[in-house]
Amino acid sequence: MINLSPNNKLKVLPFKIPKPKNEALVYQEDREHVFYNQLHQHGEIQISFVEKGLGSLVVGDTINEYRENDILVIGGFLPHVFKSDSKAAHQSVMYTLFFDKDAFGETFFDIPDLSSLQDFFEKSKHGMKILSKKDHIIPLFKSLAKQNKVEQMATLLLVLNLISKAKTAPLSSFVYKKMYSDDEGKRMGDVFRFAMEKFHEPITLDQVSNVANMSKNAFCRYFRKRTNKTFFQFLIEIRVEQASKFISSGAELSISMIAERCGFKNIANFNRKFKQIKGCTPSQYRAKF
Repeated sequence: MINLSPNNKLKVLPFKIPKPKNEALVYQEDREHVFYNQLHQHGEIQISFVEKGLGSLVVGDTINEYRENDILVIGGFLPHVFKSDSKAAHQSVMYTLFFDKDAFGETFFDIPDLSSLQDFFEKSKHGMKILSKKDHIIPLFKSLAKQNKVEQMATLLLVLNLISKAKTAPLSSFVYKKMYSDDEGKRMGDVFRFAMEKFHEPITLDQVSNVANMSKNAFCRYFRKRTNKTFFQFLIEIRVEQASKFISSGAELSISMIAERCGFKNIANFNRKFKQIKGCTPSQYRAKF
């Protein structure tokens, strides 16, 4: 799935990306029908430009939607997973810069000349989506493939400067402070994948606790400690996010049909939960598109 520039050997594993030896900055291109859909984390900060693609992105405790022309920042050790829309007709393409804040020297980003970037590093801890300045940032990403390492480092600074001035929205509201073990990463990945694939079906606590290979009580404690919410709160967010995709895509389905396809058996409950999460009713959301 991962295509790297010739000199890079960044290896992606669930919850672990070993840092390439002697490389402070890694540029990576992903060109596949679907993006990497395993829950993982890595020490490097990730800045990605999605040139083509559509799907869901789980960051920390929150499920988000990503689309073409999105620019996303994911902080170091922040668990995340891209789940591409399997019905997408075109290849998914994403350009990414990976770097560690200390990679250029422990005090490099602390010098007075770069003080304006401190807000970027603070916001990156929860991840963020860039909402403005994209017309200036996207051409910089498209120039990276033809640049040498020095030029790529200069481009990174330009990108950071623009992001620090841009409007942003957080991707996550809660960050689990401890580094996940590989076993924990696999367990949480299995649970997330199960929820994102079966959201339209009735899901019981027995089912999901079996997926996690835990007792029901132990699983409830385990999931809440790592996401600051219950599994069923998370499941409702997945269902609402999928419903919003149906609505924004212009699908000729009634609100009640969309609710049913996304796992809601009660239209009143669907309307209530949708408004809680999206800030408007499904009908108002449809009017925007």
